[in-house]
Amino acid sequence: MAANGQPVIVIKKKSGHSGRHGGAWKVAYADFVTALMSLFIVLWLMSTSETVRQAVAGYFNDPKGLATLLGTTMKNTTAAVPAPMDKNKLLLKKLKERLEKEIHERKDLGKLSNQIEINITPEGLRIELLEGRKGTFYKLGSDELSENGQELLALLASELKTLPNKLLIEGHTDATPYAPSADYGNWELSADRANSARRLLQQDGVGPNQVTQVRAYADQLPLIKNNPFDARNRRITILVKNNGSRPPPTSYPGATVLGPTQNAGASGSAPKTAPHPAVKPVASAVPHPKPSPSAQSGLMGRLTRWLPGKKK
Repeated sequence: MAANGQPVIVIKKKSGHSGRHGGAWKVAYADFVTALMSLFIVLWLMSTSETVRQAVAGYFNDPKGLATLLGTTMKNTTAAVPAPMDKNKLLLKKLKERLEKEIHERKDLGKLSNQIEINITPEGLRIELLEGRKGTFYKLGSDELSENGQELLALLASELKTLPNKLLIEGHTDATPYAPSADYGNWELSADRANSARRLLQQDGVGPNQVTQVRAYADQLPLIKNNPFDARNRRITILVKNNGSRPPPTSYPGATVLGPTQNAGASGSAPKTAPHPAVKPVASAVPHPKPSPSAQSGLMGRLTRWLPGKKK
């Protein structure tokens, strides 16, 4: 107490901590723990296998999962891995490679490699034998196969007979008229050449049910479109169709189709012509049904009655 007997009142003021006693240390500690955890993860990844490292790298390169293969199946972290090829396409690709190799290895056929075109199309494997000016695979103006044609078709049969794929054979000619006679022309010649190829293939082992169609096009589908008289337009096409695929359309203009139900072995017979898809039934031949009374009693019926019509 003071000398005069009055009590002394001491007032203590509490002030906040300085900046170094705030919550900033928590942020720094969190950063330290995060960096430490990252260090441990890096050390763990360095001790794992190559597959795991590529999988982790693939995730960070493509976190949204848009690549074709992710996870442990990731084989390349810099580019997307292409999807595996279809078994049927792989089979046709191997067949194409084998045929090209065998053709080049044979002395007589190797010289004609520029007249043998083998391509993979959406329908299947298309093998085209292109004729020369003086005849290559067929004798000129005839459906009789030459020695080169017989050798090549025998080679094709040895490979095609082992496949489950169906075959389609097409015959084509150029625009040069065959002869002045109207009894035999390019239509008959293209049909007979396609049938001749079919017979030889089946004699060399191709199954009787493996050839599904034999077609004749004459000069309707030239290979060299700007020159319909080019000798290369005279050709035989063997299509190895994709398994499970629909047959190619039969709606080419003027196509002559010799199906399995027709006598495809007879040469010189008049084949039937496939109908063109543009030909439709006459619309007037189908009577249109008259609207029922209930339909006429609706809103349109009332509007029709209100509108002035022609007097009968």
